[in-house]
Amino acid sequence: MPTPPKGQYQSASAKPRIFLTPPDRIGVRILFDESTIQRLRNVPGSRWESQKRYWSFPRTREALEKLLAALRIDWHQLDREVAVELGLIKATPAQPKPVPSPHPLISSDLEGLRSELRIRNYSSKTIKSYSSCLRTFMRFFSPRHPCNLSESDVRGFLLHLLQVEKLSAASVDQMFNALRFLYVEVYKKPFVIESLPRPKKEKKLPNVLSQEEMVRLVNSVTNPKHRAMLMVAYSSGVRVSELVQLRMEDIDSDRMLIHVRGGKRKKDRYTLLSQTALDYLRAHSREHGPSGWLFEGAMRGRHYSIRSAEEVFTKAAKKAGIVKRVSIHALRHSFATHLLENGVDLRYIQELLGHESSRTTEIYTHVSARALRRIVSPLDMIKERMSISPARPKP
Repeated sequence: MPTPPKGQYQSASAKPRIFLTPPDRIGVRILFDESTIQRLRNVPGSRWESQKRYWSFPRTREALEKLLAALRIDWHQLDREVAVELGLIKATPAQPKPVPSPHPLISSDLEGLRSELRIRNYSSKTIKSYSSCLRTFMRFFSPRHPCNLSESDVRGFLLHLLQVEKLSAASVDQMFNALRFLYVEVYKKPFVIESLPRPKKEKKLPNVLSQEEMVRLVNSVTNPKHRAMLMVAYSSGVRVSELVQLRMEDIDSDRMLIHVRGGKRKKDRYTLLSQTALDYLRAHSREHGPSGWLFEGAMRGRHYSIRSAEEVFTKAAKKAGIVKRVSIHALRHSFATHLLENGVDLRYIQELLGHESSRTTEIYTHVSARALRRIVSPLDMIKERMSISPARPKP
């Protein structure tokens, strides 16, 4: 992660400024201080927003606690509006937020939106994300009601997110989806955003770990549970949310399959069970006893948290000396890429990953090193007819 240059903040006496950024991040601006920056880097999910010149963090209670510890302040020093939004204190009529009063129908509109999403069986994560996006949208135009906005108003808002807020195309596309659901499904007004263009998404290739890096990663972990967790993630290609919610009965050792229940878009599927991973799981189970969950958390009866699993990977990658910018999701990318390099048909990989479209799986054809190595450069095709010989080093 790049280090922000010195002299970019205003004064040496200014205190850290903590604010909320759409759709679900916490922003922080601080004076340049190498030790503080190093502590911020160690907060899980930290990110330096180079264009907007501030640090951002996940909007979770755990990330907030670690952020405050890194800044060496407590939550009482937060702005009241931020503390209310994060659920640390309750808003009271005697101390209203310093923003225009929202339209009285907006709260009921948000609840109506959540009800429509629940009826359609959307995931809790999607409901939370759409609600956050639409709160940002409604505050932007408060006290005007969304029903009274024109297409040019909505277009101007999306342009503001891209040009002023400098949000990524993916974040703006998520806002677009939330707005479309609000107007089409709740307000029944498709004309408001009917002709709005979607922001073009960036086409980035996933970072993939080599097999040598995977060996170093697994060897760097001494905790049996953590090692088994990384082995299962890599050998099956499951998402981290699916990994932590696996139960003992999901392991089918007779058919060497893992039953993934309620994956993305609430779809079940089967994926591979590695014999090596199974051996480690059995050893782990004999040592700790059955608990229902394949990977039990610190509290008895609860599964391992997503954030804890991410931290296990981050620490292991650092200890293994992996310099690539990767998260635990890289294990899923590596699973697919290594299968493809070993000649497994792309259609089978699509089924194992649970992709709806083969186009999603085809991205791994662009990162398969073995496939690329089979392609001969046109320069090498004509080298025998070239009269120029390679330069020899001077004695």
